[in-house]
Amino acid sequence: MEKQVIEYAGVPVGIGVPEGNRIKFIAVKFPVIDLDGGLYGNITELRRAIGQHLKMTGG
Repeated sequence: MEKQVIEYAGVPVGIGVPEGNRIKFIAVKFPVIDLDGGLYGNITELRRAIGQHLKMTGG
């Protein structure tokens, strides 16, 4: 995998960067800043985490 822009509801919120066999999230929007630096098993897991975070925070 190469770097990939991560969108939520059509808005870019961060970048997924390969780190070993995982994906590191680099946040570029404030509503997801709490997830910055998190490691995920795949893009689907990362997107799910973003959706859950935004629902919990009202973002």
